[in-house]
Amino acid sequence: MSTPTNYFLQIGDVVKRYEAHTALDHVSMDVPQGCIYGLLGPNGAGKTSLLRIINQITHPDSGTVTFNGRPMVTSDVQYIGYLPEERGLYKKMKVGDEIIYLARLKGMPHGEAIAAMNDWLERFDLTEWRDKKVEQLSKGMAQKVQFIATVIHRPQFLIFDEPFSGFDPVNADQLKAEILRLRDEGATILFSTHNMESVESICEQITLINQARVVLQGRVDDIRQQHKKNVLHVQLNGGGTIEASPLYDILPPTVGLKGVCVKLREGVTMREAVATLNEQYDLAGFSEILPSMHEIFVETVNATKRN
Repeated sequence: MSTPTNYFLQIGDVVKRYEAHTALDHVSMDVPQGCIYGLLGPNGAGKTSLLRIINQITHPDSGTVTFNGRPMVTSDVQYIGYLPEERGLYKKMKVGDEIIYLARLKGMPHGEAIAAMNDWLERFDLTEWRDKKVEQLSKGMAQKVQFIATVIHRPQFLIFDEPFSGFDPVNADQLKAEILRLRDEGATILFSTHNMESVESICEQITLINQARVVLQGRVDDIRQQHKKNVLHVQLNGGGTIEASPLYDILPPTVGLKGVCVKLREGVTMREAVATLNEQYDLAGFSEILPSMHEIFVETVNATKRN
């Protein structure tokens, strides 16, 4: 069976064992082309083992890895940009020399590497640091340099492992904007993180691995809908409160959220509850409350632990 052209990376029934430990237990995952795809899981779940296989550092014991429509081979790493969680730069090298060196290792012509480096240094306000040694940089600056080294050769496929780790909100937002720009320019991105807020803001689809197995997979919007708790947020004109009803239970106040949240009882539809509330109260607005990816992550991981 041929691989669909709209999938850039396909992991098919991959198994990886280390002596008595199973790191990946029949893991499958399809990453669409031009997508930001989240790879999630608690520590020790198997994410790092999967990333190593994709980067051709190790190989699966069984299963398949299909890259850009064909079986993946070692030479495909030239089309990958990998930002590992454990950063690694040569601290005694000058910033500019290091970026050019790493770009050249990826096959970039010297002139193109210089031009691209200068553009990226300007984007990140690092131009004046070009001739400084890496060891003179702050942690955040060094992480920006490593990001530049990861993307400078314009790889088709990017892997970011906890890219926002250690960044303040301003710099994290800047990095997020650059990741989205790379996606818009055609890159396919695999995004591994524990930060569920960033998953909601940039990932279109996710795979959640726990105890070496896939336990949740799909589009972020669909997953949040599937895990909804039938909670309705209601606001009244002029404030006021809502009384108890056979249709719903009133939930405790939520810090920072004006209005009232009610949980619909079993069998009650959202339409039915809103119609009844509208008859009894002067509604200023209402909206369905969906669970966050953080809540879904914790709930799913805890459920698989119990099983």
